[in-house]
Amino acid sequence: MFKNNNFVERSIKGALSFLKESIFADEYASRKGLLQSLDPRIKVLTFLLFLIQILLTTNILILVCLYALCLLLTLFSKIKMGFFLKRTWIFIPLFSLLIAIPALFHVVTPGEPLLTFKIVGLKLIITRQGFAGALLFVVRVITSVSFAVLLSVTTKHFDLLKVLRIFRIPQVFVMTIGMCYRYIYLFVEMIENVYLAIKSRVGTKVHYKRGQHIVAWNIAYLWNRSYQLNEAVYKAMLSRGYQGEPVVMDDYKITVKDGVWLFFVALISAAMIYVNYQLKI
Repeated sequence: MFKNNNFVERSIKGALSFLKESIFADEYASRKGLLQSLDPRIKVLTFLLFLIQILLTTNILILVCLYALCLLLTLFSKIKMGFFLKRTWIFIPLFSLLIAIPALFHVVTPGEPLLTFKIVGLKLIITRQGFAGALLFVVRVITSVSFAVLLSVTTKHFDLLKVLRIFRIPQVFVMTIGMCYRYIYLFVEMIENVYLAIKSRVGTKVHYKRGQHIVAWNIAYLWNRSYQLNEAVYKAMLSRGYQGEPVVMDDYKITVKDGVWLFFVALISAAMIYVNYQLKI
């Protein structure tokens, strides 16, 4: 079970690496960049407008322009481009690409042939309509994911949760996200400590049946400890006056910069609506 570079060890290291990147993202949210200086309420509202425009537009050129704008905002917000692209081009965009591949072929999207080839004697035809539809889908996903990641990276976690409550997102949903964010670090540290303790006691190799027993026991132990921690945290919150709604001390103030940014986004949105209307005529 426990071998050099085995699955468990690589999984733990990967989780810790992801958490370190999350902490680094909080550091980005504290920098003095363009988006970091905006009121969180205005920022969330404008990014929501961007996402709505991305979902409604059917023109790839407009989506490319929006993606270019997202990259410019990333630079103006003092975020490293490599860090940003790594967080936006993995998982969801690649998964969307796999979904879009069947739409390329004439079996799913009939139309004008663009490319014809054979695989194992099977004739496949990529249609122009299928290629355009798949490209539109993938670009739309990449652009929307990029804006969502940019919002999360440039906004402190607790500010974002407070804005969600201002916009009347259900309190149970917001509190669940907040609690998960606070204690996932603790649970991962617990997992790492348990793994190191097991490794120091049984060595690097163990019979698979013994390994299964160790893993099962530790899953039960972690579950029991998590339940006890949940009860302790809830009692601590009640003792400090918690009544169902968290109280955050930060008060937001809308400045001239927020007004200029809101006007800029409204201008871009109006321009995109006009271009979309002209293209449909």
